Amino acid sequence: MFQFLLRRTLGAVLILFLISAFTFFMFFAVPQDPALLACGKNCTPDALAVIHKNLGLDQPVVVQFWNYMVGIFAGRDFSVGHCDAPCFGVSFNNQQMVWDTIIDRLPLTISLSLGGLIVFLIVGLGAGMIAAWRKGTAVDKIFSGGSLVLSSMQIYFLGPVVLGIFVYSTGWLDKPKDVPITESLSGWFMGLLIPWLVMSVIFTANYTRMARSTMIEQLQEEHVRAARAKGMSGRYVFFRYAWRGSLIPIVTILGMDLGALFGGAMVTEITFGLAGIGRLAQQSVLDKDLPLTMGVMVFSAALILLFNIIVDALYAIIDPRVRLS
Repeated sequence: MFQFLLRRTLGAVLILFLISAFTFFMFFAVPQDPALLACGKNCTPDALAVIHKNLGLDQPVVVQFWNYMVGIFAGRDFSVGHCDAPCFGVSFNNQQMVWDTIIDRLPLTISLSLGGLIVFLIVGLGAGMIAAWRKGTAVDKIFSGGSLVLSSMQIYFLGPVVLGIFVYSTGWLDKPKDVPITESLSGWFMGLLIPWLVMSVIFTANYTRMARSTMIEQLQEEHVRAARAKGMSGRYVFFRYAWRGSLIPIVTILGMDLGALFGGAMVTEITFGLAGIGRLAQQSVLDKDLPLTMGVMVFSAALILLFNIIVDALYAIIDPRVRLS
Protein backbone atom coordinates (compact mmCIF):
# COMPACT_ATOMS: atom_id res chain seq x y z
CA MET A 1 0.00 0.00 0.00
CA PHE A 2 2.78 2.44 0.93
CA GLN A 3 4.65 1.82 -2.32
CA PHE A 4 1.45 2.35 -4.29
CA LEU A 5 0.70 5.65 -2.55
CA LEU A 6 4.29 6.79 -3.04
CA ARG A 7 4.19 6.03 -6.77
CA ARG A 8 0.85 7.76 -7.21
CA THR A 9 2.03 10.80 -5.25
CA LEU A 10 5.18 11.17 -7.35
CA GLY A 11 3.10 10.79 -10.51
CA ALA A 12 0.69 13.44 -9.26
CA VAL A 13 3.57 15.86 -8.63
CA LEU A 14 4.83 15.33 -12.18
CA ILE A 15 1.36 15.91 -13.62
CA LEU A 16 0.95 19.11 -11.59
CA PHE A 17 4.30 20.36 -12.85
CA LEU A 18 3.31 19.71 -16.47
CA ILE A 19 -0.04 21.44 -15.97
CA SER A 20 1.68 24.44 -14.40
CA ALA A 21 4.25 24.66 -17.20
CA PHE A 22 1.62 24.33 -19.93
CA THR A 23 -0.65 26.98 -18.40
CA PHE A 24 2.22 29.37 -17.67
CA PHE A 25 3.81 29.31 -21.13
CA MET A 26 0.45 29.30 -22.94
CA PHE A 27 -0.42 32.52 -21.13
CA PHE A 28 2.58 34.29 -22.62
CA ALA A 29 1.35 33.36 -26.12
CA VAL A 30 -1.35 36.02 -25.63
CA PRO A 31 -0.15 39.24 -27.30
CA GLN A 32 -1.54 41.59 -24.62
CA ASP A 33 0.85 42.67 -21.88
CA PRO A 34 -0.60 41.47 -18.53
CA ALA A 35 0.89 44.51 -16.77
CA LEU A 36 -1.53 46.74 -18.70
CA LEU A 37 -4.41 45.20 -16.75
CA ALA A 38 -2.87 46.27 -13.47
CA CYS A 39 -1.82 49.66 -14.79
CA GLY A 40 -5.32 50.95 -15.55
CA LYS A 41 -6.63 53.32 -18.25
CA ASN A 42 -4.33 56.27 -17.54
CA CYS A 43 -1.17 54.21 -17.86
CA THR A 44 2.18 55.88 -18.47
CA PRO A 45 5.40 54.18 -19.60
CA ASP A 46 7.02 54.90 -16.24
CA ALA A 47 4.10 53.37 -14.31
CA LEU A 48 4.15 50.36 -16.62
CA ALA A 49 7.86 49.84 -15.99
CA VAL A 50 7.32 49.95 -12.21
CA ILE A 51 4.57 47.31 -12.47
CA HIS A 52 6.82 45.11 -14.58
CA LYS A 53 9.49 45.30 -11.89
CA ASN A 54 7.13 44.78 -8.95
CA LEU A 55 5.47 41.74 -10.53
CA GLY A 56 8.69 40.29 -11.89
CA LEU A 57 7.54 40.65 -15.50
CA ASP A 58 10.82 42.29 -16.50
CA GLN A 59 12.62 38.95 -16.19
CA PRO A 60 12.81 36.18 -18.83
CA VAL A 61 9.78 33.87 -18.96
CA VAL A 62 11.79 30.85 -17.84
CA VAL A 63 13.04 32.75 -14.77
CA GLN A 64 9.51 33.85 -13.97
CA PHE A 65 8.30 30.25 -14.12
CA TRP A 66 11.18 29.08 -11.88
CA ASN A 67 10.39 31.78 -9.31
CA TYR A 68 6.74 30.78 -9.44
CA MET A 69 7.46 27.10 -8.74
CA VAL A 70 9.90 27.97 -5.94
CA GLY A 71 7.28 30.23 -4.38
CA ILE A 72 4.80 27.35 -4.11
CA PHE A 73 7.15 25.48 -1.75
CA ALA A 74 9.20 28.27 -0.14
CA GLY A 75 7.20 31.48 -0.49
CA ARG A 76 8.16 34.73 -2.22
CA ASP A 77 8.54 38.45 -1.57
CA PHE A 78 6.53 40.98 -3.56
CA SER A 79 6.20 44.73 -3.40
CA VAL A 80 2.84 44.27 -1.63
CA GLY A 81 4.39 42.03 1.03
CA HIS A 82 5.65 38.52 1.72
CA CYS A 83 3.69 35.57 0.34
CA ASP A 84 3.94 32.47 2.51
CA ALA A 85 4.04 28.98 0.99
CA PRO A 86 2.08 27.76 -0.82
CA CYS A 87 2.43 30.98 -2.77
CA PHE A 88 0.62 31.23 -6.10
CA GLY A 89 1.65 34.82 -6.61
CA VAL A 90 -0.20 38.13 -6.51
CA SER A 91 -3.20 38.95 -8.68
CA PHE A 92 -2.43 41.34 -11.53
CA ASN A 93 -5.79 43.08 -11.04
CA ASN A 94 -6.30 43.67 -7.32
CA GLN A 95 -2.79 43.03 -5.92
CA GLN A 96 -4.15 40.43 -3.49
CA MET A 97 -2.51 37.09 -2.69
CA VAL A 98 -3.92 34.40 -4.96
CA TRP A 99 -3.88 31.73 -2.25
CA ASP A 100 -5.97 33.91 0.08
CA THR A 101 -8.49 34.53 -2.72
CA ILE A 102 -8.80 30.80 -3.48
CA ILE A 103 -9.25 29.89 0.19
CA ASP A 104 -11.92 32.58 0.51
CA ARG A 105 -13.92 31.09 -2.39
CA LEU A 106 -13.26 27.42 -1.55
CA PRO A 107 -15.97 26.77 1.10
CA LEU A 108 -18.78 27.43 -1.37
CA THR A 109 -17.33 25.08 -4.00
CA ILE A 110 -16.76 22.37 -1.38
CA SER A 111 -20.34 22.76 -0.18
CA LEU A 112 -21.64 22.42 -3.73
CA SER A 113 -19.46 19.41 -4.54
CA LEU A 114 -20.10 17.46 -1.34
CA GLY A 115 -23.82 18.24 -1.36
CA GLY A 116 -24.18 17.14 -4.97
CA LEU A 117 -22.14 14.00 -4.25
CA ILE A 118 -24.37 13.00 -1.34
CA VAL A 119 -27.56 13.62 -3.33
CA PHE A 120 -26.62 11.66 -6.43
CA LEU A 121 -25.11 8.76 -4.47
CA ILE A 122 -28.16 8.33 -2.26
CA VAL A 123 -30.75 8.85 -4.99
CA GLY A 124 -28.83 7.21 -7.84
CA LEU A 125 -27.65 4.10 -6.00
CA GLY A 126 -30.96 3.76 -4.19
CA ALA A 127 -32.96 3.93 -7.41
CA GLY A 128 -30.58 1.50 -9.11
CA MET A 129 -30.91 -1.02 -6.28
CA ILE A 130 -34.70 -0.80 -6.34
CA ALA A 131 -34.73 -1.22 -10.13
CA ALA A 132 -32.49 -4.30 -9.88
CA TRP A 133 -34.58 -5.73 -7.03
CA ARG A 134 -37.77 -5.21 -9.07
CA LYS A 135 -36.28 -6.19 -12.43
CA GLY A 136 -38.80 -6.36 -15.24
CA THR A 137 -41.58 -4.61 -13.30
CA ALA A 138 -43.15 -1.21 -13.91
CA VAL A 139 -40.90 0.30 -11.22
CA ASP A 140 -37.81 -0.91 -13.08
CA LYS A 141 -39.06 0.53 -16.37
CA ILE A 142 -39.93 3.91 -14.80
CA PHE A 143 -36.53 4.28 -13.12
CA SER A 144 -34.64 3.10 -16.20
CA GLY A 145 -36.60 5.35 -18.57
CA GLY A 146 -36.36 8.33 -16.23
CA SER A 147 -32.59 7.96 -15.89
CA LEU A 148 -32.25 7.87 -19.67
CA VAL A 149 -34.12 11.16 -20.00
CA LEU A 150 -32.30 12.90 -17.15
CA SER A 151 -28.87 11.88 -18.43
CA SER A 152 -29.42 14.08 -21.50
CA MET A 153 -29.93 17.22 -19.38
CA GLN A 154 -27.29 19.93 -18.96
CA ILE A 155 -26.72 22.19 -15.96
CA TYR A 156 -26.84 25.45 -17.93
CA PHE A 157 -30.21 24.41 -19.44
CA LEU A 158 -31.86 22.79 -16.43
CA GLY A 159 -30.77 25.54 -14.00
CA PRO A 160 -32.79 28.42 -15.54
CA VAL A 161 -35.79 26.09 -16.01
CA VAL A 162 -35.80 25.09 -12.34
CA LEU A 163 -35.36 28.72 -11.28
CA GLY A 164 -38.25 29.82 -13.47
CA ILE A 165 -40.62 27.18 -12.11
CA PHE A 166 -39.75 26.81 -8.43
CA VAL A 167 -38.43 30.30 -7.59
CA TYR A 168 -39.96 32.95 -9.84
CA SER A 169 -43.31 31.31 -10.75
CA THR A 170 -44.35 29.37 -7.66
CA GLY A 171 -41.99 30.75 -5.01
CA TRP A 172 -41.68 27.29 -3.44
CA LEU A 173 -37.91 27.49 -3.07
CA ASP A 174 -35.45 30.25 -2.23
CA LYS A 175 -33.21 31.78 -4.85
CA PRO A 176 -29.70 30.25 -4.65
CA LYS A 177 -27.33 32.28 -2.50
CA ASP A 178 -24.19 31.81 -0.48
CA VAL A 179 -24.98 31.76 3.23
CA PRO A 180 -22.09 30.59 5.45
CA ILE A 181 -23.00 27.45 7.39
CA THR A 182 -21.66 29.06 10.56
CA GLU A 183 -24.14 31.92 10.14
CA SER A 184 -27.31 29.93 9.48
CA LEU A 185 -27.61 26.18 8.88
CA SER A 186 -31.10 26.43 7.39
CA GLY A 187 -30.11 29.41 5.23
CA TRP A 188 -27.04 27.54 3.98
CA PHE A 189 -29.12 24.47 3.14
CA MET A 190 -31.96 26.32 1.38
CA GLY A 191 -29.54 28.58 -0.46
CA LEU A 192 -27.77 25.60 -2.05
CA LEU A 193 -30.71 23.20 -2.41
CA ILE A 194 -31.50 24.06 -6.04
CA PRO A 195 -27.83 23.96 -7.17
CA TRP A 196 -27.42 20.58 -5.45
CA LEU A 197 -30.46 19.11 -7.17
CA VAL A 198 -29.60 20.51 -10.59
CA MET A 199 -25.93 19.51 -10.43
CA SER A 200 -26.74 15.98 -9.26
CA VAL A 201 -29.33 15.23 -11.96
CA ILE A 202 -26.88 13.98 -14.60
CA PHE A 203 -24.84 11.96 -12.10
CA THR A 204 -27.99 10.50 -10.52
CA ALA A 205 -29.16 9.21 -13.89
CA ASN A 206 -25.80 7.62 -14.67
CA TYR A 207 -25.46 5.95 -11.28
CA THR A 208 -29.00 4.62 -11.41
CA ARG A 209 -28.27 2.76 -14.63
CA MET A 210 -24.83 1.68 -13.40
CA ALA A 211 -26.07 0.41 -10.03
CA ARG A 212 -28.90 -1.49 -11.71
CA SER A 213 -26.68 -3.23 -14.24
CA THR A 214 -23.90 -4.14 -11.77
CA MET A 215 -26.40 -5.37 -9.20
CA ILE A 216 -28.18 -7.59 -11.73
CA GLU A 217 -24.80 -8.97 -12.80
CA GLN A 218 -23.81 -9.69 -9.21
CA LEU A 219 -27.09 -11.49 -8.54
CA GLN A 220 -26.11 -13.99 -11.24
CA GLU A 221 -22.72 -14.79 -9.69
CA GLU A 222 -22.12 -18.34 -8.43
CA HIS A 223 -21.45 -17.35 -4.82
CA VAL A 224 -24.75 -15.44 -4.70
CA ARG A 225 -26.68 -18.38 -6.11
CA ALA A 226 -24.90 -20.69 -3.67
CA ALA A 227 -25.97 -18.48 -0.77
CA ARG A 228 -29.55 -18.68 -1.96
CA ALA A 229 -29.29 -22.44 -2.31
CA LYS A 230 -28.22 -22.64 1.37
CA GLY A 231 -31.56 -21.16 2.36
CA MET A 232 -30.47 -17.58 3.07
CA SER A 233 -33.15 -14.95 2.65
CA GLY A 234 -33.21 -12.92 -0.55
CA ARG A 235 -32.83 -9.67 1.40
CA TYR A 236 -29.76 -10.95 3.25
CA VAL A 237 -28.12 -12.23 0.07
CA PHE A 238 -28.90 -8.96 -1.72
CA PHE A 239 -27.18 -6.73 0.84
CA ARG A 240 -24.51 -9.13 2.19
CA TYR A 241 -23.14 -10.48 -1.08
CA ALA A 242 -24.50 -8.77 -4.20
CA TRP A 243 -24.33 -5.18 -2.93
CA ARG A 244 -20.72 -5.35 -1.78
CA GLY A 245 -19.59 -6.98 -5.02
CA SER A 246 -21.28 -4.26 -7.07
CA LEU A 247 -19.35 -1.48 -5.30
CA ILE A 248 -16.05 -2.05 -7.14
CA PRO A 249 -17.17 -0.77 -10.58
CA ILE A 250 -19.16 2.02 -8.91
CA VAL A 251 -16.12 3.21 -6.93
CA THR A 252 -14.03 3.02 -10.11
CA ILE A 253 -16.39 5.32 -11.99
CA LEU A 254 -16.75 7.55 -8.92
CA GLY A 255 -13.00 8.15 -8.93
CA MET A 256 -13.20 9.41 -12.51
CA ASP A 257 -16.39 11.37 -11.86
CA LEU A 258 -14.94 13.36 -8.95
CA GLY A 259 -13.13 15.58 -11.43
CA ALA A 260 -16.33 15.98 -13.43
CA LEU A 261 -18.18 16.73 -10.18
CA PHE A 262 -15.73 19.51 -9.33
CA GLY A 263 -16.11 20.87 -12.86
CA GLY A 264 -19.88 20.60 -12.54
CA ALA A 265 -19.72 22.66 -9.36
CA MET A 266 -17.87 25.37 -11.29
CA VAL A 267 -20.49 25.39 -14.07
CA THR A 268 -23.22 25.47 -11.42
CA GLU A 269 -21.65 28.51 -9.78
CA ILE A 270 -21.64 30.38 -13.09
CA THR A 271 -25.22 29.30 -13.86
CA PHE A 272 -26.61 30.48 -10.51
CA GLY A 273 -24.29 33.44 -9.97
CA LEU A 274 -22.51 31.98 -6.93
CA ALA A 275 -19.04 33.29 -6.06
CA GLY A 276 -16.96 30.12 -5.81
CA ILE A 277 -13.88 28.71 -7.50
CA GLY A 278 -15.75 28.41 -10.81
CA ARG A 279 -16.61 32.09 -11.00
CA LEU A 280 -13.09 32.91 -9.93
CA ALA A 281 -11.64 30.78 -12.74
CA GLN A 282 -13.94 32.37 -15.31
CA GLN A 283 -13.06 35.90 -14.24
CA SER A 284 -9.33 35.20 -14.14
CA VAL A 285 -9.39 33.93 -17.74
CA LEU A 286 -11.41 36.91 -18.95
CA ASP A 287 -9.02 39.31 -17.18
CA LYS A 288 -5.92 37.43 -18.39
CA ASP A 289 -4.81 37.31 -14.76
CA LEU A 290 -1.96 34.74 -14.93
CA PRO A 291 -1.33 34.18 -11.19
CA LEU A 292 -5.06 33.73 -10.50
CA THR A 293 -5.53 31.41 -13.49
CA MET A 294 -2.46 29.41 -12.54
CA GLY A 295 -3.52 29.17 -8.92
CA VAL A 296 -7.02 27.89 -9.74
CA MET A 297 -5.69 25.42 -12.32
CA VAL A 298 -3.00 23.93 -10.07
CA PHE A 299 -5.23 23.84 -6.99
CA SER A 300 -8.11 22.18 -8.86
CA ALA A 301 -5.81 19.63 -10.49
CA ALA A 302 -4.25 18.81 -7.10
CA LEU A 303 -7.68 18.15 -5.56
CA ILE A 304 -8.75 15.91 -8.45
CA LEU A 305 -5.52 13.90 -8.28
CA LEU A 306 -5.87 13.55 -4.50
CA PHE A 307 -9.42 12.26 -4.87
CA ASN A 308 -8.30 9.67 -7.43
CA ILE A 309 -5.53 8.40 -5.15
CA ILE A 310 -7.97 8.05 -2.24
CA VAL A 311 -10.48 6.18 -4.40
CA ASP A 312 -7.79 3.79 -5.64
CA ALA A 313 -6.74 3.10 -2.05
CA LEU A 314 -10.35 2.26 -1.16
CA TYR A 315 -10.30 -0.72 -3.54
CA ALA A 316 -8.37 -2.87 -1.08
CA ILE A 317 -10.80 -1.97 1.71
CA ILE A 318 -13.92 -2.79 -0.31
CA ASP A 319 -12.57 -5.95 -1.95
CA PRO A 320 -9.76 -7.85 -0.18
CA ARG A 321 -8.96 -9.58 -3.49
CA VAL A 322 -7.54 -6.31 -4.79
CA ARG A 323 -3.84 -5.83 -4.05
CA LEU A 324 -2.63 -2.38 -4.96
CA SER A 325 1.06 -3.27 -4.67
